[in-house]
Amino acid sequence: MALRVRAAMPSWQVRPDWGRLRYNASMRRKSHLHLSDIRGYSQLAIDATVGVADLVETLHQTIVRTPGVLGKPVQERTGGISGFVYKVVRGITRGVGGGIDLVLERLVPLLESRESTAEREAILAALNGVLGDHLVTRSNPLRIEMQLRRNGKALALTPVGLAAALPDANGRILLRVHGLCMGDRQWLRKGHDHGARLGADLGVTVIDVNYNTGLHVAANGRALAGLLEALLAAWPVPVEHLDMLGYSMGGLVTRSTCRAACEAGQTWLKHLRKIVFLGTPHHGAPLERGGNWVNLILDASPYTTAFSRLAKIRSAGITDLRYGNLLEQDIASVASDEEDAIGHKPETSAQSRDRFSHGPDARQVVPLPDGVTCYTLAGVLAKDADDRKRMMGDGLVPRDSALGQHAEARRILAIPEARQWTGYAMHHLDLLDRQDVYLKLREFLA
Repeated sequence: MALRVRAAMPSWQVRPDWGRLRYNASMRRKSHLHLSDIRGYSQLAIDATVGVADLVETLHQTIVRTPGVLGKPVQERTGGISGFVYKVVRGITRGVGGGIDLVLERLVPLLESRESTAEREAILAALNGVLGDHLVTRSNPLRIEMQLRRNGKALALTPVGLAAALPDANGRILLRVHGLCMGDRQWLRKGHDHGARLGADLGVTVIDVNYNTGLHVAANGRALAGLLEALLAAWPVPVEHLDMLGYSMGGLVTRSTCRAACEAGQTWLKHLRKIVFLGTPHHGAPLERGGNWVNLILDASPYTTAFSRLAKIRSAGITDLRYGNLLEQDIASVASDEEDAIGHKPETSAQSRDRFSHGPDARQVVPLPDGVTCYTLAGVLAKDADDRKRMMGDGLVPRDSALGQHAEARRILAIPEARQWTGYAMHHLDLLDRQDVYLKLREFLA
């Protein structure tokens, strides 16, 4: 398949007086595809080819050994000519891929356009949500580095940089943390942006986080805590207060950030006044648990266990949504060195576990931060309170999970009913543009 990269190339023109090609920097255009993207997709293709070869070899060896239908799967590689063929396929694939990557790596600084589009960033956000941990492990250029942004532009966290980028900054800050497979430019939906309206109506300075949602929630929480410490230290005017709005996974990252800041003794936390959770799966989401059951079923037979790798492509961030993990301790158990479908090995230290294994909810109880007023909003598909069958949730996040309710009393979040709200006839994404949601956000944050 040929990749069209014309839009990613810079514009060139012939100057008659020079008689040669000359690059005109002013002709640089926005592009949906950058040269570094091609390099990243090339690396993913190589990883996928090697992963499929491993999967086929595992299935081949299992059939040759003919264990019982529910017997133990075969783990070792094939031998003889078959083993040699699989080894050659992997070797050639890695060799060719390494050569392509080397060429693209040298071309990127020469031909890369630094301007991006909302469409391109949406693709990268989705890709990082599904494979973000793999992209980081492979140092793939498609990986997203966490940044604090304003209007899609990264902020330099220095007094001079912030003063230049935020000439209208005041002491009231609203930090928005987006959800899984999203980016900071995707708060805009159907022409509506909660943050832009809140900034205008409440007179707050809105700052966004852009992050790799495929990483563990705890890793993103720790990184964000460090950025907030730098942000408030360099803020161009005295800080009055900081509020945080977390959508979906962003609410979990927000809670993890506060816990990390508390443990590190960071000073920004004393400015935090309110947190609003918007459709946050505080106690997990059943769809991730469903994916976990797929692994369990496929692993039951040696003839299907090879295909369980395909269900193990999903990222660490997604598996954290099974129960709503916030801390490194929540994912600490038995180490595993099993690779996923594209050759990614999960964490293998003594402090990590196979995150795809089935098990009970073993999270540590993490209370809401002291001295911070918290609010939570949930959506349900039901048209009204009488529609009991559809009161369960918004299609992705159960209502009880979003409101912080739990069957175990120790896990219930201490958010009074007056600070809880449920919206009807609402899917998970509708929380981003519904007028009734906005009015409630404004009321809570006013």
